[in-house]
Amino acid sequence: MTTEPVQGSPALSSTSTDAVSLETPQSEPLLPDVLPYIQHGFETIQVQAGYNAAEHNHAVSVPIYQTTAFDLGSAERADALFGFESDDALYTRMGNPTVAVLEQRVAALHAGAFAPAPTAIALASGMAAITYALFNAAGRGGRILTNYRLYGGTVDAFTHIYPELGLGIDLVEDADDLAAYEAAITADTRALFVESVSNPLMAVADLEALADIAHAHGIVLIVDNTLATPYLLNPFEYGADVVVYSATKALSGHGNVIAGIVVESGTFDYASDTYPQFSQPLWFLRDGNDVPRTILQIFSTNPFCGRILAVYLNYLGAALSPFDAYLILQGVETLSLRVKKQVANAQALVSWLEGDSRVAWVSYPTATESPYRDLAAKYLPRGAGSIVSFGFAGTEQQKRRFLDAVRLWGYQANIGDARSLIINPAETTHIELTPAARAAAGLRSETIRLSLGLEDSADLIADLAQALTQAFA
Repeated sequence: MTTEPVQGSPALSSTSTDAVSLETPQSEPLLPDVLPYIQHGFETIQVQAGYNAAEHNHAVSVPIYQTTAFDLGSAERADALFGFESDDALYTRMGNPTVAVLEQRVAALHAGAFAPAPTAIALASGMAAITYALFNAAGRGGRILTNYRLYGGTVDAFTHIYPELGLGIDLVEDADDLAAYEAAITADTRALFVESVSNPLMAVADLEALADIAHAHGIVLIVDNTLATPYLLNPFEYGADVVVYSATKALSGHGNVIAGIVVESGTFDYASDTYPQFSQPLWFLRDGNDVPRTILQIFSTNPFCGRILAVYLNYLGAALSPFDAYLILQGVETLSLRVKKQVANAQALVSWLEGDSRVAWVSYPTATESPYRDLAAKYLPRGAGSIVSFGFAGTEQQKRRFLDAVRLWGYQANIGDARSLIINPAETTHIELTPAARAAAGLRSETIRLSLGLEDSADLIADLAQALTQAFA
């Protein structure tokens, strides 16, 4: 019995510029290479992209390749594998067939009308995705320009961890002030980094304007798109160059895995003096004649993800396990269906919260008093996401009674789950922020963050209502 060879990480191929294709066992294209993914609906892509059953013993479901290494086969094949001249799997830290399907599928969800197609690399956590992406862009001595309106752990890493490792960080006080970004860019700035929709206040970034600023200075725009998901927003359509995700959140959607993903558009030119790390010959990338080669030579169509693979994942090792990749694939298959329901629940909660006197304010892109309604209409026409934050109009003691009184809402530090979750971010998920950083981010102590799940919205509202009644009794 013979089988097709299993593939490693073709999404990181240094030679192919084709979109990921699916073939039947008779090699008749289901999603032909010649057609860009824009000709297929998002929900077709989220179920089928990146997987050819004929290459995996005709298994209907993506197999879990739970193995450390793959047989080299022959000395000649080993040369090709270790020389980055083959896409076949070599060692699971550097590439695994289960992980490769996830990478190709998430990349395909961002394809749009781009050529060459986007590529992705999966990592062991969302923080690993952010860290590798920022260090990859900055190189030696570079700086990242960003703002305080980010996940608390990210801001704390900017303040205390990254500078110790040589990465310079510059923070804009007013995240909505485009002129402030322009003024803060220096000769050492290598990237702008923003959240497309911020956590926890759901502020919407003007990505197109930020991309124009970044590109005018020849630097990349890196966007954390975790809260929006590729279903609600594809940042590449508005000029972003790199997108990162905590796949722990909505991409997985079931609260059972930690993972991160970096996606690159494939359109940015890294062959400039701004990014010498991509043009520097590296001995470990040498060819068969022992001539050192560059990242741009090996990964000509996907240098950003290629360098993360060859340098950061190779040597720092935040590898995603095959089983975790399998779990995320299960979540991706239902991404749009879950997000649609979560958006509907969020809208129902916003309407109810805006009419309750025990609520001081509501923060959601389409809320009545939101300053981001126009940006939401532009960037989030499918919906503004599953996170709603509000101000608790009571004392700190009453707020704690309220959190203890909920029954359907899980009190935990996660978002994007199929279950609805609640938390007080100033004291938990964003506890790292100093008072000044909290003020810059607009995060107040009375903030309650809701992550809408898939339950009946009437039940969720009723539970909040009874908890508020107990809190104010």
